[in-house]
Amino acid sequence: MITRGASRLARSMMSHIGPRYYSIICPVAGNEAGKGVVTGASFNFLHGNSIKGFEKTMVTYVKYFSTMNSHNNTSTMNLRDKEKNEEQNSQRNVDQSGGEVNATALSSGGNNNNNKGIVSYWGIQPPKVTKEDGTPWKWNCFMPWETYKADLSIDMKKHHEPITLLDKVAYWTVKALRVPTDLFFQKRYGCRAMMLETVAAVPGMVGGMLLHCKSLRRFEHSGGWIKALLEEAENERMHLMTFMELSKPKWYERALVLIIQGIFFNVYFMTYILSPKLAHRIVGYLEEEAIHSYTQFLKELDEGNIENVAAPAIAIDYWRLTQDATLKDVVMVVRADEAHHRDVNHFASDIYYHGQELKDCPAPLGYH
Repeated sequence: MITRGASRLARSMMSHIGPRYYSIICPVAGNEAGKGVVTGASFNFLHGNSIKGFEKTMVTYVKYFSTMNSHNNTSTMNLRDKEKNEEQNSQRNVDQSGGEVNATALSSGGNNNNNKGIVSYWGIQPPKVTKEDGTPWKWNCFMPWETYKADLSIDMKKHHEPITLLDKVAYWTVKALRVPTDLFFQKRYGCRAMMLETVAAVPGMVGGMLLHCKSLRRFEHSGGWIKALLEEAENERMHLMTFMELSKPKWYERALVLIIQGIFFNVYFMTYILSPKLAHRIVGYLEEEAIHSYTQFLKELDEGNIENVAAPAIAIDYWRLTQDATLKDVVMVVRADEAHHRDVNHFASDIYYHGQELKDCPAPLGYH
């Protein structure tokens, strides 16, 4: 009875783990040389010194090696049949517009095949977006309805005079941060802009996140300020995506971004928790310095010290520039955005100085 029970247990185990690791089929055609597989001649799955009459299971096993995951270890299908099945499946996965879904045939397991199945199962299809002239929209990071024409008429020379102690702390903190920046970048304004935008996109995200959590805790509306600050963060990120097309960062500049962003995020996070009015005032002064930097950038372009190359395609579509737009046009619209961010953050700080909260005043949504 013991041996008979052990035999049943062995057969049960084989039926479960067999499809993954073992098979009774012959070695796969085309792998006679044993490439990528380990083949073993018939051997006893059970101990060789088994009791007389004990059923012995003879198997030929084929184990496939994979660097992907355990689902790639399979031996129950002939690879040629499997490839045919995958080709048929990829032909059946056609999107709503009649175009064939991009897919690559996998040799073992099919991670992409799994992804196609998930997309097909949930019915999620990427939107087919076109421009106003009917040409396909080629960007996934933003949509046509998120684009706009920058307001270049905004006053670039406005300045908030530091009066209170917190204002002076914010002002001189920003001035102190400008010194190492000037020493490091000097007149490399392209790299300077790219580096600063990695920092400038942090405050809006931190402020929006903290306001979001505050709204949840207090069961109250935010007055639209969550969306306004996240719009600011997204706009600054688009500045970075634009300058990435013009200036390729070196390895030490990438390392510097990791360090600065890690420090700045945590410092600004704590500052916003302790004093939102100080945090917004700091950003207001940072934007004033950004306006100054972009003004110097334009001066170098006008003097010919920096080549006025064609504007990147992403900038043309995002700011709705003309097709013949240049780098100067891009710097002008970016500077205008920074001026708007200056106004928004000084305004937010003033709200706190008047003893109110942001939710008490409607947010300037869409104020780029």
